[in-house]
Formats: sequence, C-alpha cells, structure tokens
Amino acid sequence: MLKLTLLGTGAAGGVPLYGCECLACERATRHPTFERKPSSAMVEWGRSSAQERLIIDAGLMDLHVRFPAGTYKGFLLTHFHVDHVQGFFHMRWGKAESIPVWCPDDPIGCADLLKHPGCLRFLPELVHGETFTINGLKVTPLAMKHSRPTFGYLLEYGTKTIAYLTDTDGLPAQTMDLLLAQKRLNALVLDCSFPPGHEGSNHGDIESAKRIHERLNPDELIITHVGHDMALLLNSVGRHGSLKLFGS
Repeated sequence: MLKLTLLGTGAAGGVPLYGCECLACERATRHPTFERKPSSAMVEWGRSSAQERLIIDAGLMDLHVRFPAGTYKGFLLTHFHVDHVQGFFHMRWGKAESIPVWCPDDPIGCADLLKHPGCLRFLPELVHGETFTINGLKVTPLAMKHSRPTFGYLLEYGTKTIAYLTDTDGLPAQTMDLLLAQKRLNALVLDCSFPPGHEGSNHGDIESAKRIHERLNPDELIITHVGHDMALLLNSVGRHGSLKLFGS
C-alpha cells in the first residue's frame, strides 16, 4: 500500500488571503473545508498492520499537535522557503528523539534553522536522480525549477508510483527525462499556482500543467500550491479541495 494525503494545497498567501473579500476567500472564511493551507503532504506505505509514515514539508504550524513524536519516520523537505519550513521553528525545541529531515543542500537554510536545529537532524545529502530507501519506500529526489535549491520526490512502493512536484515553473529536462522513463506513473501532484497567461514566476500555471500532463500521461493529475487568483478561478467553476484537474 502506498498512500499520499495532501495536508495543504495553498501558495504562501493561502486562502483566505489576508484582507481579501472575494468569493473564494469569503467562502473559505465561512467554511474551513475550503481553506488552502501551506502545501504539504503525508506519505504512508507498508502493510496495514505495520504502516510507515513520512511528512513532506513543514509549512503547517500545528505539526507538533497533528503528529506526536514517534508517529512518523521524518520529513522530506522540498526547499527552505518559509511557507515550507515555518512549522519547524516551534517543534525543534522539543525533547523528541532526533527527527531526520531529508532536504536539498542549501547552506542559507531559513533564518537560524540550520544553526539551531534542536531535535531536527537535517540531511542535505540528496542528489537528483539518486534513489534511496526508507524502510522499503523508494525515494528519488528530482530537481525543480525554483529560486532556491528545490527537490520534488518520486515515491515508489510495490507496484505504485507517485510523483510529488511542487514549487516549480515547469520541469528541468533531466527531471522530465527521468519521469518519462517510468513505465507507469499512478499519480502526479504538480504545482499549478496561477491561472492561464501568468508570466515570470517560480511557479507553474494551468497551461504548463497541461503540457506536463500530456507528456507524462499519469493515471491521475492533482494540482497543488494553488494561489489566490487560481483559487478564485476554481471557485467560479465550483471546484475545491485537492482538485483533480485532468484524468486519464
């Protein structure tokens, strides 16, 4: 069994956006189920009687409540932008045993996280395309196109394969080639921050998501890192949550 649960699908500003009274933000204010929290996910794998768990990114501020110490193996960190690490700043001072955080090699880090990691053990040893294994789960870091060193992750367990690719403006050639070499991609979770026509950013839009979907042809495409304007567009067509944009 390989399962990916999206814990948040929002861009840095989130939905509702501070001070905004548009239809999407008003609905999210009235009904929390329509909120878009920082993009993050939970990976579970193994037999039902002995499931393992990893957390992708740490943008949620209540991680220490949601995931008590000892209930997961560690974190896969895509990059060190604040909306992906802010949950670490509180939990690092805990008395839990050392928690591994597999991450890109970015000496800048975020604020003083690398200087004062507390119970977090950052492991900046990942290399694009080099697979490693965590208790039977195959994890392959994939280079993303972003303003900081950033990895997406290809996750494989048994016959199931999931790619989690957020915070990227399209895909680098070496990442596309590696994914095209996969016999089958069961699910692709992909950055789709903006409506059509957006230019000049570190994130993708609907048009780039369509192009990637057409080339990789996954069984299922799910968009994440949805920005405010994109959320407003989705609201106008009555869709929400972890949206299935296309399917084959």
